[in-house]
Amino acid sequence: MPQVSTNGIRLSYQRSGRGEPVLFIMGSGAAGRVWTMHQAPAVVQAGYQAVVFDNRGIGDSDAPEGKYSLADMVADTKGLIEALDLGPCRIVGYSLGAMIAQELAVEAPRLVRSAILMATRARTDAMRRAMLESEQLMRESPVRLPPEYEAVRTVLEMLSPASLNDEAAVRSWLDIFELTGSGGNTADGQAWATQTGDRRTALRAITVPCRAIGFADDLICPPHLVAEVADAIPGCDLVEIPAAGHLGHLERPEAVNAAIVEFLDKY
Repeated sequence: MPQVSTNGIRLSYQRSGRGEPVLFIMGSGAAGRVWTMHQAPAVVQAGYQAVVFDNRGIGDSDAPEGKYSLADMVADTKGLIEALDLGPCRIVGYSLGAMIAQELAVEAPRLVRSAILMATRARTDAMRRAMLESEQLMRESPVRLPPEYEAVRTVLEMLSPASLNDEAAVRSWLDIFELTGSGGNTADGQAWATQTGDRRTALRAITVPCRAIGFADDLICPPHLVAEVADAIPGCDLVEIPAAGHLGHLERPEAVNAAIVEFLDKY
């Protein structure tokens, strides 16, 4: 993958297709290539150019020591858009990537044509705060749990009951997470890249078209928190995908892709 220098680091990126660019911003702990499984091919087929990249701390991008802030990662993405001359571009952000996209739309609307905010939130409630803090404690601990245990925990946290109760499907998911959890860049620094406070007031300043996509069974960004984002952003519409957990873009790719392409064609 080629690289671009931005905000003092190098980010690896990949382009596919032709047409107007759509920038995909991945969530924490996953490389940009995850988008190439389902969403990037769908937008390429729809006539767009898909641009995916690895956030700092994972994949082929630089992994600086220390704890990353959301502001770090917003600056990274802003620099990538400018270096590749993508703006104003359509953006699809997922989880942490959606938080990055929200901040870009607030801080640098000249770079954003429209934004899809998938599995997003504007604040951290009590349960999500406890989940985040427990993750941070584990990242700081010298203890490394066995990949088999991490796979079970991840599957329970990230998938819908529809997948958990499908024996063939859940076995495949467990295998995938055991494999990906057994080595490589663990993106420890990304565990601190999150919102501080309640961003709903700031989101009211967004002027670009937005769509919020929530997943009905999401434990990380539950539908009521996604709905708060849609309510805060003027004119933002809301799509909820049924039978999908936090990894809804991988569990229900056809429904997610349809919601993405329909919005991109409109804006």
